[in-house]
Amino acid sequence: MSWIGFDDPWVLWLLPLAALPLFAPAGTPLSNGWLAFAPRDRASEAVGWALRGATSLALAALLFALSGPHRPEYHVEKVGQGAEIVLLLDRSRSMDQGFAAGTAPPKAAANSPEMLEYYFSQSPARLREPKGKVARRLLAEFTAQRPDDRFALVAFSTLPMRVLDFTARREVIQAAIDAGNIGRGLSETNIGRALEVGLEMFEGRPYNGSRIIMLVSDGGDRMDPDTREKLSRMARRQRVSIYWLYLRSANSPGLTLADGDSAAAAESIPEILLHDFFNSLETPYRAYEASDSRALQRAIDDVNRQEKLPITYDELVPRRELAPWAHALALAAVLLLLAARLTEIRRWA
Repeated sequence: MSWIGFDDPWVLWLLPLAALPLFAPAGTPLSNGWLAFAPRDRASEAVGWALRGATSLALAALLFALSGPHRPEYHVEKVGQGAEIVLLLDRSRSMDQGFAAGTAPPKAAANSPEMLEYYFSQSPARLREPKGKVARRLLAEFTAQRPDDRFALVAFSTLPMRVLDFTARREVIQAAIDAGNIGRGLSETNIGRALEVGLEMFEGRPYNGSRIIMLVSDGGDRMDPDTREKLSRMARRQRVSIYWLYLRSANSPGLTLADGDSAAAAESIPEILLHDFFNSLETPYRAYEASDSRALQRAIDDVNRQEKLPITYDELVPRRELAPWAHALALAAVLLLLAARLTEIRRWA
């Protein structure tokens, strides 16, 4: 690779002009009849040549800065512990609602921390907090804990939208997650199309480690046989693991049939249909049912513990401007000349 580049390299042809101060005539000395009898002052000669050199250095540094010097961007291969993760974030209107109430309390003492945390999570204020807002907050914390991961983000409702391509820049990832707080979602959800877009983001990328689709949604989807076959083929080819963080709303049926329900009842519940489809895939799959923020936090913590396998990734080191260093060097030389000018003797006492 080239370690240095120039935006205007033609300016470098003017660098020989910086040598002109070295050949410029000396200034007129002060009139004094005894100078002819004075011995040779080698210290003064050295100072004079040093000031000439400072002048040349200032001119050369300024010409160098005008040429636009920079270190070009380059790629570095690194090895860490993490994965390539596509976040599929449901942006439908139901995500603006709160979690389901009435979950069973934990088996613990009345004044234990577990029981106090349960009652806090079941308070009206916590239940009214939108599921989407809670999910984005916890996902932001999740991404901040994984510096070696590469994250991509797809927000979806009726249609999916690619918000962010794979990157490891923390500030960009946080901004993309926070962008979901703007506006309200639509009424419909097309998870099948969102999964297709999420899997397409792995196309053409070398397989360097674990690949994950993390679906964060509070609903399911009925997909036609062609869509199911296409998604199954893509997931198998891309070798992607799927995690579904299912956020239960009020009156939500859940991902499994209740006792006494017939098998035919599952055909009318999109959540169960999608859960069964994921189980039929030839790729690793795990679902988490979260009825409150506490359960969602446990689910995200579990994913964080599991997906820490070695991963090789390519990091882009951005371009770095070198002109400021040349400006600083020129400034130092000019200040030296200014200091010499201020201490110069203009007449004999």
